[in-house]
Amino acid sequence: MLAMPTQIEIYEDMSTLSSLMVEAARTHDWDRLVGLERSVSSLREILIAEDDNASLSVAEVERKRSLIQRILQDDAEIRRHTEPWMEHVRKFLGGETMRKNVERAYSTGR
Repeated sequence: MLAMPTQIEIYEDMSTLSSLMVEAARTHDWDRLVGLERSVSSLREILIAEDDNASLSVAEVERKRSLIQRILQDDAEIRRHTEPWMEHVRKFLGGETMRKNVERAYSTGR
């Protein structure tokens, strides 16, 4: 029987994945970014289900804090790359919607 990973191991895995997400965002590899985010989300669900902070030592709490801080820094870097792209997509889709509305308003119903 396989042992469940410890909370610290899960945070370490999440940190590794978030670093890979930064690389994917920097190279605009959106498919890879989405896949990595799904993996992080799965790990997050495990942490939510466990929620066992009481069993952590002082050193583990410090390690957890450090890992969370790194994950948050990676998240900020990922957003720095994805937000301009998302704004471009919003403008494109907004423009496309407006174009369709104009066509619909002025169509002859053919």
